[in-house]
Amino acid sequence: MYILFLIWVADSGAYFVGRKYGRRKLVANVSPGKSWEGVIGGLISSLLLSIVVVSFLGLSLQQGGLVVVLSLVTVWFSIMGDLLESLFKRYAGLKDSSQLIPGHGGVLDRIDSLTSAAPIFLLGLLWLERVAR
Repeated sequence: MYILFLIWVADSGAYFVGRKYGRRKLVANVSPGKSWEGVIGGLISSLLLSIVVVSFLGLSLQQGGLVVVLSLVTVWFSIMGDLLESLFKRYAGLKDSSQLIPGHGGVLDRIDSLTSAAPIFLLGLLWLERVAR
């Protein structure tokens, strides 16, 4: 469940910060609505969530630090996945990947961040488990 919350919080943080403060376009010809300020908002919101979760779980400073870093790396890959899906849509000349969820860019827009982030998160967890031994 943590990865779902992590991605949702990052997406929400990026959206709200980007809408309010977004000036510098991330990749204007691929996804014109995304800004560097939104990326920073997504990373900060996910950082705050990861700190809260680490505190709640009572992890050691080292373990907590590794979870925070893994969370930020995961969010970075979620952003890249979102951009990659937008690139595919631009290449195909599509605005939406489907009409199943009207006004939301299609099904792929709902899962693009997660499909890119989940494998990274899993690999990170497996690595953390190995390091902790």
